[in-house]
Amino acid sequence: MRIPQDLQYTKSHEWVKLYDEGTKAKVGITDFAQNQMGDIVFITLPEVGNSVTAEETLTDFESVKAVSDIYSPVSGDICAVNEELADAPELLNTDPYAAWIVELENIGDTVELLSADAYEAYCKEQEEA
Repeated sequence: MRIPQDLQYTKSHEWVKLYDEGTKAKVGITDFAQNQMGDIVFITLPEVGNSVTAEETLTDFESVKAVSDIYSPVSGDICAVNEELADAPELLNTDPYAAWIVELENIGDTVELLSADAYEAYCKEQEEA
């Protein structure tokens, strides 16, 4: 399981990369999440211009196992979506850290974000449970 050090993570298995002095962010799902869900066959991409709130559903995806929600780790406005995922949702399986889902701007509140080391420890707890 890969956990890049330059990202932050949520307990619901999303990653976030804050940049531009914390005013913008890219969001995706983690390697742990895609591995648990199996082959991803569809993702609903949200609309550019929509506002999202930290801890609320950002979008959802369908795998061979189930339909799962993706939660926003931060509040903000959607300024871009990864259109490649509409035709190739399997990119979330092959490289979940390159296959970002949305880019947000006007970042406000955040959920409790974990460092890579803290997220790795959390995942180990989940596997043992």
